[in-house]
Amino acid sequence: MSSAGRNRIISALRRGLGREELPAAVQAELSARLAAPQRNIIPARSDKPHAAQVALFVEMAEAVQASVARVANATDVPGAVADYLAQNNLPSDIVMAPDESLDSYPWAARPMLNLRRGRAEDADQVSVTGADMAFAETGTLMLTSDAARPSTLNFLPENHIVVLRAEQITGAYEEGWRFLRAAGGNGTVMPRTVNLITGPSRTGDIEQRIQLGAHGPRRLHIIIVDG
Repeated sequence: MSSAGRNRIISALRRGLGREELPAAVQAELSARLAAPQRNIIPARSDKPHAAQVALFVEMAEAVQASVARVANATDVPGAVADYLAQNNLPSDIVMAPDESLDSYPWAARPMLNLRRGRAEDADQVSVTGADMAFAETGTLMLTSDAARPSTLNFLPENHIVVLRAEQITGAYEEGWRFLRAAGGNGTVMPRTVNLITGPSRTGDIEQRIQLGAHGPRRLHIIIVDG
């Protein structure tokens, strides 16, 4: 969202609440804080060398019932997807994001994979997406949405496969927001949505039993490309 658009929305809210416009000095102070956000406290467990961050990400993701596979390079990705489908007795029909970051993987090497590019529909059982970043702090994935990365792929199919390059893994959430601000021209343009995904969907019922797949995928599988 542009700063002008944001200001229009805030002004409309202020008028609706019967509040006066902020003094110019206060507006300038707030604009300066938004333009140069301060770094928050970073948990010590994620403030590590990159190799240790990747290992911590795997540990934390598996602790919340995600499954993780690591492959040496991009050519191994289609095989890793096919292996996961076979191990879980899943169909070879896949809906995949029309995201150009996924085009570098040689999907044609596995002709039995039936790929459709686009948003997910009710009948889809398996989706494949990329991710913007991942955080070792909690084993969390960050996925933004646009025309090439529909959010339906993250929530509708019961099986969500995320292909992630090791270099996209960082320590803490704070790095993700800094990345988005830089990508959006210092925050002037932000993604339509930002989904932070930690493991498969879950909820607790009235008897405090965890139920997987309540509001989204029952399974989350992460393929990390090391090379």
